[in-house]
Amino acid sequence: MPRKFTAIVATTSTLMLAACMGGGGGDTGGPQTASSQSPQQVRNITPEEKQLGDKYHPQLVAQYGGKFNAPQAAYVETVGKNIAVQSGLGNARSDFTVTLLNSPVNNAFAIPGGYIYVTRQLLALMNDEAELAGVLGHEVGHVAARHSEKRQKTAKRNSIFGAIGQIASAVLLGDSALGRLGQQVAGQGSQLLTLRFSRKQETEADDLGIRYLNSAGYDPKALSSMLASLAAQSSIDARASGREARNVPAWASTHPDPAKRVTRALQKAGANSSGVRNREVFLNKIDGVLYGDDPKQGMVEGTTFLHPDMRFTFTAPNGFGLQNTTTAVGITGQSGKGQLTLLPYSGNLRSYVDSAFKQVGGDKTQLNYGNIQTTTVNGLPAAYSTARVNNGQQQVDVTVFAYEMSKSQALHFVTITPAGRGQVFNGMYSSMRRLSANEAAQIKPRKLDVVTVKSGDTISGFARRMAYTQLQTERFLALNGLSRNASLQPGQRVKIVTY
Repeated sequence: MPRKFTAIVATTSTLMLAACMGGGGGDTGGPQTASSQSPQQVRNITPEEKQLGDKYHPQLVAQYGGKFNAPQAAYVETVGKNIAVQSGLGNARSDFTVTLLNSPVNNAFAIPGGYIYVTRQLLALMNDEAELAGVLGHEVGHVAARHSEKRQKTAKRNSIFGAIGQIASAVLLGDSALGRLGQQVAGQGSQLLTLRFSRKQETEADDLGIRYLNSAGYDPKALSSMLASLAAQSSIDARASGREARNVPAWASTHPDPAKRVTRALQKAGANSSGVRNREVFLNKIDGVLYGDDPKQGMVEGTTFLHPDMRFTFTAPNGFGLQNTTTAVGITGQSGKGQLTLLPYSGNLRSYVDSAFKQVGGDKTQLNYGNIQTTTVNGLPAAYSTARVNNGQQQVDVTVFAYEMSKSQALHFVTITPAGRGQVFNGMYSSMRRLSANEAAQIKPRKLDVVTVKSGDTISGFARRMAYTQLQTERFLALNGLSRNASLQPGQRVKIVTY
C-alpha cells in the first residue's frame, strides 16, 4: 500500500508476480554468444521496444516500492548485464537495464526494451550467484524471445487495468500462486483475468536461462535449485495463510507447476554438469538485507495486514492469501478475489463508492449496484454496495466496501465472488479497524542475517531463531535450500531471519 494516501496509480492492477532470486558478481565466463538461438530470438532491441520500456519503467518501479538503493543493487546489475551478454542481443550490456526493487514479493519479471527486475525478497531466497544468474537469465530469455510483445497482444483485448498490467511478465510461478484482480466490467459483463506467459513460453525461458548459465561458466543446475527453493517457499506462504499450495482456482492455474519444473530444469542442465556457484561472495553481499515487508508500506502477518504508518489493520478470511504492493493489497482464495486500494476522497462516502465502481469498469448504467448502504465498522464510517453481472460464463457479485479514515482520506475493498457467495468476505469487511499507537510501535522490520555454523548447532536451533511464530523449521529449510534430512557442518554459513 502507498506510504501516504496522497497519490495512487488507480488504474493499475495488483501485480503479484512470483519471486526470482537475485545475486551476482564478476564476469565469470566472459561474454559469449548463444549462437544456437533462432534469428528472431537474437534480433536486437528495437527503438520502439526501448521507447515502450522507457515509458513504463518508472511506473513499475514505483508500484514495486521503488528502487532498493543498497549495495546489493550494483551487484545484481553486474550479474544481470553479464548474463544478458549471453543472449546474443547486440549491445546487450548497455541496452539492458537491471533493477533491484524494494518489494517483499518473491518476483522477477521483464518488459520490452531490455528492462529486467528482481525483488529484494527473491534475492534473499537465493543461495548463490549462479541462482541469481539463472533467474536473470530466465528474464533475459523472455526479452530475447519477445514473449512480452506476444502476451501484450492478448492483454490489450481483455484488460482495462492499463499497460503495466498488460506487459509486465510473470516469472517462475506466474501470478497464479496468489492471483490478482484483473477484470473488465463493461457492457458485455466482467471476467477475471490473470495475465501470464504460456507454459510453452515459460519453459522456453527456462531453457534459454540454462543455456546462458552454461555459456557464462555458471553451474546450469542453479535454475533447478532456485525453482526448488521457490516451490518450498510457495508452499510455506500457502500454509501460513491457511490454504494448500495447490489450492488455487482453476482459472488462475495455467502456469507450470514449479515443483515439476525443478525436475525438468535439472534434466535439461544435466545432473552431472558443473560450473561456478560463487556462494560465499553472494552470501557476503546479501547479509543484512531487509526481509519481508517494509513497515512503511504495510506488513502481512499470515492472514492479517497491518499498516503502522497509516494505523489500520484487517484480516482476510481463513484460506485466503494476502499480497502487498505499493498500490494495493491483493486478497485471493478458492472462492473469490479482491483488493484493498484507494481513490481521491471528497468527504462523501456514497460518491466514493460510485467512483470505485466506475474504476472497476462501469457506472450505474453498466453496473446495476443498487442503493449504497451506510454503516459503521469499529468506529469507522463505511459504505458499500454489490453488483451482479455475467462474466460470460457465470453470474458473479462485485462488491465495493469503503471506509472513511479521515475527512480527506478513504480506502476500499473491491471483491469478486460467484453469485450469492459474497458472504465469504463479510468477516474481512468487519475486521477493518484502527491500530493503537502502541500496536503500531510494536511492528518492526525483519532482516536477513548470515551466520556461521558452530559445533553442536542444529537445524532446530537455528529454526527457533527465525523471527516467526509458525513454520519456523520449514522457513529455515526453504531459505537455505535444505532438505529435512540435511546435516549442518561446522564452518558452513546459513541464513536466518531476525528483527
